[in-house]
Amino acid sequence: MPHNDLTHFDAAGQAHMVDVGAKAETRRVAVATGRIRMRPETLALIRAGSAKKGDVLGIARIAAIQAAKRTGELIPLCHPVPLTRVAVDFMLDEEQSAVTCQTVAETVGRTGVEMEALAAASVALLTIYDMCKAVDRGMTIEEVRLLEKSGGKSGHWRAA
Repeated sequence: MPHNDLTHFDAAGQAHMVDVGAKAETRRVAVATGRIRMRPETLALIRAGSAKKGDVLGIARIAAIQAAKRTGELIPLCHPVPLTRVAVDFMLDEEQSAVTCQTVAETVGRTGVEMEALAAASVALLTIYDMCKAVDRGMTIEEVRLLEKSGGKSGHWRAA
């Protein structure tokens, strides 16, 4: 893909923050997901709430919300976005010995919230890793991706 197709580069190929001043304010929603695989014993600790550091999923939920709110500070060319909602859900999968995290970020604004939803999912999974690494350093974070976005000029998009 030529650099002129990437919105974060100007005609000279220099990185810049995209000007969203002329865009219409619309309701924008993004949904992201990711998964962390672990040993069955580690998943059992999470399910029971008996991990040494405490309520793993509760703390991961707060970390995800905090990450969504700070995405503009973490990703160099992201705009700070006034979020109207961040939701974080976890699904425990005994068969795959994994925790899946799904996040939703919403705003009414001039730019989308895909990065906020992705940052939230990523940090939630990293927090699970941090809280459980003492018993399972081999955990694997995988499949962090955008599932859906809506709002703005490009409209609705859903992953295949």
